Amino acid sequence: MGIERELRVKAGAEEYPIFLGTGLLAGSGRLLRAAGLKEKVLVVTNPKVGGLYLEPLLKGLEQEAFRPQVVMIPDGEEYKQFAQLERVYDAAVEARLERDSAIIALGGGVIGDLAGLAAATYLRGVQFVQVPTTLLAQVDSSIGGKVAVNHREGKNLIGAFYQPRVVISDLNVLSTLDEREYKSGLAEIIKAGLIGDPELYHLLVAESDAVKARAAGVLLWIIELALRFKARVVEADLFEHGLRAILNYGHTIGHALEAETNYSAYRHGEAVAIGMRGAALLSEELGLCPPEVSRKTTELLAIYNLPHSLPAIPAGRLLARMKMDKKIKGGKLRFVLTKGIGEAILKADLQPELLTKVLWQLGAGKGEEEG
Repeated sequence: MGIERELRVKAGAEEYPIFLGTGLLAGSGRLLRAAGLKEKVLVVTNPKVGGLYLEPLLKGLEQEAFRPQVVMIPDGEEYKQFAQLERVYDAAVEARLERDSAIIALGGGVIGDLAGLAAATYLRGVQFVQVPTTLLAQVDSSIGGKVAVNHREGKNLIGAFYQPRVVISDLNVLSTLDEREYKSGLAEIIKAGLIGDPELYHLLVAESDAVKARAAGVLLWIIELALRFKARVVEADLFEHGLRAILNYGHTIGHALEAETNYSAYRHGEAVAIGMRGAALLSEELGLCPPEVSRKTTELLAIYNLPHSLPAIPAGRLLARMKMDKKIKGGKLRFVLTKGIGEAILKADLQPELLTKVLWQLGAGKGEEEG
């Protein structure tokens, strides 16, 4: 017998379930039937994930008389782009999807974001189902309704808010993640602990051996705590007008680093890990939190062997990337900072000199500071 736990996320006037547990792929048809979804569905995945989990998903769907079609997208962040989005549209046309049909994302954040944008825009919106297969996607990108593709000038610049109808997170898929991808997902759970849930922070410290060993019990515990934190924030600010921006803690530096390295040198969670240490250092420089916060942040990242220093990229180039950040408002860059473990605040209009100083502390180079 598998484990099956249901959480609910409120999205404005609507609400959708997150199913969290083990053995859920085999029960996918039952879960989607219970949500009232129709037979015609398009599964979007990539060859790597598809080779592992497409068959059990399709069997689960077909057991409940769903009629799935499949489109394969190449694996990698560099494929989160318009050309691949068009392939999903082509497959949707070929499958003759209707407005009550569903696009199912089977994969990590790239597949989820791209398939979600297709679902949001095809026929002005069809049903959308997330079946996240990475830890990062399970705790972050699969909930909250942010869908997007990248532009050459920045990450996720072309997108929408479009909530899934159902999220199915099967913990069994985490056993096949490579260590680097698993740690990348842990970075987002660490983020939730650092800015939203002191209990989760202390659990990550106390149970680090079990977490690193991927013990099902503790995984269920930390994933649920991270999901509950994100759900609270999303419910309070569905379209990121204010509070929800705190979920971008560590992301301003992280996204700049990803873009500057052409989305190929760092996994998302790795870049965010460096960004979280940078946010803690910025908070200390501004006197918002005691010095122990960056120390605790660095120590926790080190426990899980996550990076916490920048490569020797000139700080000016990273600053130029930050100017493309989605959190810019009124021409001013807003940073998510911290007042202590479990607390986050937004701060606007930070001085470039201060940002440069912190980037240097993180290891950035000192050339080309004009950006």
